[in-house]
Amino acid sequence: MKTNEATHGSNENPVSAAEKARARKVYVLLEREYPGARPALNFGSPFELLVATILSTQCTDARVNMITPGLFKKYPSPDSFMSADRAELEKHVKSTGFYRQKAKALINASRSLVEKFSGEVPHTMEELLTLDGVGRKTANVLLGNAFGIPGIAVDTHVSRLAQRLGFSQESGPEKIERDLSLLFRKEYWTGLCHLLMAHGRKVCSARIPKCGMCVVGGLCPSAFKLSASSKSKQKKGM
Repeated sequence: MKTNEATHGSNENPVSAAEKARARKVYVLLEREYPGARPALNFGSPFELLVATILSTQCTDARVNMITPGLFKKYPSPDSFMSADRAELEKHVKSTGFYRQKAKALINASRSLVEKFSGEVPHTMEELLTLDGVGRKTANVLLGNAFGIPGIAVDTHVSRLAQRLGFSQESGPEKIERDLSLLFRKEYWTGLCHLLMAHGRKVCSARIPKCGMCVVGGLCPSAFKLSASSKSKQKKGM
C-alpha cells in the first residue's frame, strides 16, 4: 500500500535543527491548548468525509454539518449520489455555495468510485486526485482522518498560521505543504493541521489576531505586529 509522500522531490533548502526545535515547541504548546483536536466536519465513513470535504470548499464546516445528516439520509452511498437528479441534489447543497459545481463534483466523484473503485474511497494520493472535486487538500484530509495515513491539508487557517509563525514564506498551498512536511515529522502531520485550524478559528484570526491570549506568542515572529497594524488601519479608516 502506498502512503502519502512529502511533496515535490528533493529538499533544496534544508531546515535547521533550531527551526525544527521551534516548530516542535509550537506543536507541544498547541497540543496542550487544544487536547483532542479533531476534524470539525462530522462523518461516519470515508465516503461521508469525502462528500463533506467537497461541500466545505468556500463554506464553513458548521454549515456543512447542518446539511449532511439529511443529505446522507437521502443519499447514503456512492450509488445513490451517482444516480441522483442533479437539480434536486443542487437544492440540498445550495446553502453551501457554489452548489452547481459541488453537485456535479459529487455525482461525478461517486460515479468514479462505483466504476473504478468498487464503491470504496481509495486511500492513495494518486487515486484520490482522479476524483472530481478532489485536490491535494481534500485528499490529505481523507488520508489523515479516514485512513490514518499522515497528510498535511492546507486550508486557509493552516496557510495563514504557517506564514505568521514563520514556518513558510510561500503562498501556494502545495509549497506550504512541502515546507511543513520538512519541519515536522510525518507522524505529526495530521495532528498539526487540526491544531493550526483550531488555533486559527479561536485566536489567530485573519483580520485581528488575539496575540495577547496566544500560547505560542513567544515563539511567533508576527506576534503583536499584525494586531497592532490591523487596529491602526481601522482607526485610519474611521
